[in-house]
Amino acid sequence: MREEFAVALAELKKRRQPSIAQLELLLSASSGAEEEMLFTAADVVRHQELGDAVHLRGLIEFSNYCSWDCHYCGLRRSNQTVNRYRLSEQQLEAAAFFAAQHGYRTLVLQAGEDGFYSGDQLADMVRRVKRIADVAVTLSVGLRSRADFEKMRRAGADRYLMKQEISEPDVFAKLRPGTELKERVACLKWLKQEGWQVGSGFMIGLPGQTRRTLAQDLLLLQEIGVEMAGIGPFLPHPETPLREAAPGSLDDSLRALATARLLLPTVHMPATSAIGTLDPQGQRRALACGANVVMPNLSPTVIRKAYQLYPGKVGTTEDAMASHERVVAMLKEINRPVALDRGDGIRR
Repeated sequence: MREEFAVALAELKKRRQPSIAQLELLLSASSGAEEEMLFTAADVVRHQELGDAVHLRGLIEFSNYCSWDCHYCGLRRSNQTVNRYRLSEQQLEAAAFFAAQHGYRTLVLQAGEDGFYSGDQLADMVRRVKRIADVAVTLSVGLRSRADFEKMRRAGADRYLMKQEISEPDVFAKLRPGTELKERVACLKWLKQEGWQVGSGFMIGLPGQTRRTLAQDLLLLQEIGVEMAGIGPFLPHPETPLREAAPGSLDDSLRALATARLLLPTVHMPATSAIGTLDPQGQRRALACGANVVMPNLSPTVIRKAYQLYPGKVGTTEDAMASHERVVAMLKEINRPVALDRGDGIRR
């Protein structure tokens, strides 16, 4: 084991602010003793700060229309092979009712950046869900106006998720034509000031990414002060400009997740569907090195294949009950109980 790796790990375990170089060391943990030490340390911190219970966040993918042309996303505007949809009010309410019946305390309403929806329509969606289920509502619909955010907040929205994707501004601009990283970050900081619980995150393995970039991504999450952090592998979609790019690796994703847990001890972190798609054991392994959230898909089966950020997404042929039961069975097998509370952000 490298001495400098052991020193960097010890410093972070003591809750001392790491340098970029120290984060790079942890992100480069070699298989064997270094990874074992990193993953064990992250799991201990997760247990101490958040307990063993795993929060289930019910995911409802209510629209796959998107106005942007991001190079990594299967929902990009230029992908003419996508069967576009928007859920009806009845479909949304049925998903919320299922969540209420099965004890979910958070629902995530996610869509592409679909300009069809006004702020009033999104606010009405929040109110409908809140009338049916006693849940925290997380919205993930991209950049909106401040007026729209205020309407959603007054309607009862609790949290907002908007991933930074990559912390290098020039690479961000190339991967998301017509957008700027600073605009996204400024929005997240403003939302936090306004009392929202905010979430962000990034992909592992994007072209142009380095370990230094990943270290900067972690520090950006810390700077924003997120309550939620989604970290998972990049998976190339055949109908995007990155179709020939290599996918992110499971090992790199787990190292980033574990390092994030040490840097951000109280932040909620999912074992993502992308990591479960990359490897059948991926979510279990993520839960063993810092993750404390899983997001079962509660969307109607008929539209799941159409919400294809990347190919082969786990659970696309299931219905809500099958997705729920698969996740609950996995947690039972690894002796992790399902959390009964909302899992609100912890601010210290």
